[in-house]
Amino acid sequence: MSWTIRAFDRADTEEIVVLWSDAGLTRPWNDPRLDIERKLAVQPELFLVAESHDEEESRARIVGSVMAGYDGHRGWLYYLASAPSHRGRGVARALVAEAERLLVAMGCPKVQLMIREGNEAVLGFYEALGYEPFTVSNTGKRLVVDA
Repeated sequence: MSWTIRAFDRADTEEIVVLWSDAGLTRPWNDPRLDIERKLAVQPELFLVAESHDEEESRARIVGSVMAGYDGHRGWLYYLASAPSHRGRGVARALVAEAERLLVAMGCPKVQLMIREGNEAVLGFYEALGYEPFTVSNTGKRLVVDA
């Protein structure tokens, strides 16, 4: 079984929504389809998917994703997910590495991400990739409510 990384295509939308749901990344207050549309409007080249090329399947299938962004000061990673069937095979690591490569090519000096409370199990994954925890207080304000 092999897989490749490529830019997201609109035809991937439903598979991505299912992947994010299976990975526990969706929340009732965030419409994943709207999040996809918003990303496609800003740096769509930083929305990556991992596509499986299993000889037993009739078509390729999405087995991972990551959204990245760069605001001129630092980069961010969002929606990193890998399909349960492909966990432990390096899909998430490869997605992070490719997102980092693209960010560096844009001149990005630092990348960070947020981990939701209750998802601390992923801390070891990011630590193994060289990410360091730091203490900050996050605040936010919803500007658009996804109904």
